[in-house]
Amino acid sequence: MKKTLQISTLLLGTALAVTPMMAFSQQPHPGEDHTAKQDAKRAGQESKDAVKDSGRAVKHGTQKAYHSTKRHTKRAAHRTKNAVKGGAEGVKDGAKNPY
Repeated sequence: MKKTLQISTLLLGTALAVTPMMAFSQQPHPGEDHTAKQDAKRAGQESKDAVKDSGRAVKHGTQKAYHSTKRHTKRAAHRTKNAVKGGAEGVKDGAKNPY
């Protein structure tokens, strides 16, 4: 009984020791090419995708700023026009009835 327990413990310890070594010896993505050329291609593609994402973000921000400026400029123009019109009416009333 004691000898069987020792053999079981030895086999389990060996399995636990060998399993991580086998896992680290495998390629990260089996079936893919892992050469310097492929790494350079992948890095270039990732850079290209990052630049596209940045370009889209800049485009979105630019459009948002343009539309916001346009909307607020129109609003300010209308409010100024109404204030001037109201001020002119006030001047007319003041001229007719000073007090």
